[in-house]
Amino acid sequence: MSPKYYITSPIYYVNDVPHIGHGYTQIACDVLARWNRLKGLDVKFLTGTDEHGMKIARAADEAGTSSKEHVDSMVQKFKEAWGKLDISYDLFIRTTDRKHEKAVQSIFQKLYEKGDIYKGTYQGWYCRPCEAYWTEFQLQDKKVCPDCGRPVEKIEEEAYFFALSRYQDRLLSYINSHPDFIRPASRRNEVVNFIQSGLKDLNVSRTNFSWGIQVPFDPGHVIYVWFDALVNYISAIGYPQDMEEFSKWWPADVHLMGKEIVRFHAVIWPAILMALDLPLPGIVFGHGWWTVEGQKMSKSVGNAVDPVVLSEEFGLDVVRYFLMREVPFGSDGDFSRQALISRYNSDLANDLGNLLSRTLTMIDKYFGGTVPKAQKLTASSQDAVFLELIIDTPKKYEQAMDEILPSEALAGVWGLISFANSYIEQKAPWSLAKQGKTQELAAVMANLFESLRVVSILIEPFMPETSVRMRQQMGLDWAGGSCREKDADIKVQKGSPLFPRLAK
Repeated sequence: MSPKYYITSPIYYVNDVPHIGHGYTQIACDVLARWNRLKGLDVKFLTGTDEHGMKIARAADEAGTSSKEHVDSMVQKFKEAWGKLDISYDLFIRTTDRKHEKAVQSIFQKLYEKGDIYKGTYQGWYCRPCEAYWTEFQLQDKKVCPDCGRPVEKIEEEAYFFALSRYQDRLLSYINSHPDFIRPASRRNEVVNFIQSGLKDLNVSRTNFSWGIQVPFDPGHVIYVWFDALVNYISAIGYPQDMEEFSKWWPADVHLMGKEIVRFHAVIWPAILMALDLPLPGIVFGHGWWTVEGQKMSKSVGNAVDPVVLSEEFGLDVVRYFLMREVPFGSDGDFSRQALISRYNSDLANDLGNLLSRTLTMIDKYFGGTVPKAQKLTASSQDAVFLELIIDTPKKYEQAMDEILPSEALAGVWGLISFANSYIEQKAPWSLAKQGKTQELAAVMANLFESLRVVSILIEPFMPETSVRMRQQMGLDWAGGSCREKDADIKVQKGSPLFPRLAK
């Protein structure tokens, strides 16, 4: 059996249609899933939707429909978006799935019987839009939600609590002994500071609305939407009904999400897992936010970017490449059409598209379209450096991808592409042809073709369609195949440009 790789996106709250922030997370998860499949791992990529809570019930009321009908319509929009963005997920979980609801109730019951959940009275500050409860320390006398900036209100109600404070020292010890558990380092530091400030027991039930999963032993209470949502990572793979399937996949290798929800995944979720005596996930990774031309994305401002509309205009692979390349993964980024067009023209049209077109044109012109066999040159410094770069680039790429540094992996690939383009100018194949240096010309073209073959494989997780188009034009009809291991001649089939230049 192949080693496994279990990666999860967050499950998205269905109070609005998908925007570029959702698309960014999904594309990043998809890239990592595709990369690990390419490595031969048995991959499980989980995504889904978070469908309970007061906001959903209110939105349904405003729309004049039932909560279930409302979430059904919204879920379809997410599934359609992920289809158009070519997201290769394996599992799609909904928190309204009966299997999930039973798992949440089973876990709640287990923790109650263990004493990790108990009944009490909640007094504190509540952000209604975020459905989040905040302590005085967290608010720092501002009385506005730290996440959304809107006013919080003071409430008092009967509630069940999860004994989060009981796990404070154990959490800190685990994080300190597993430095890669929370990434990047800035997120880890934030979480450590938060825990060190003192964890309070968590209110995990509500009585002021009914759209949610009922507490199994007290039907007047609905289970807190975040407790419900976090359980999806294990309910989707069988817990607690199918422990054989669960054991195959858990623990998750990567939980990937936006930085605004890292605290829930790096504090509350690990504590729940500890209470259940289950191992913790390998990595909790919180990526940065995207602004739009310097402004925070906002529904009220009307500057939210639809990734599907963007991909229909520029091409899906272009959008995927831009989002994964433009900023170091984990940092914040700023989206602008001009930045995307600049990346398109410089990286995709000029660098990659030009390299493929020029190389295949010369193979067609000088060798009748048949790729010359690799042969050794009386190696110049350019040849030696080029061949070494062709060998080293996949190694560095693999290291970057395994460390969840996709922009760094792509930068390495484009380093190879840039060198290949300069290699053409240095070696001047047209001059070699005029001088009748057929053997040297053949070696140069074989080197260029091999660099393109490597590139076509390495870009596959990021730009799957472009990878296929490249291999088709290169006469390689199988993914990851080494043309050097075949005796048959390879005939190039030059087609239309990969990326025609765009007007700025």
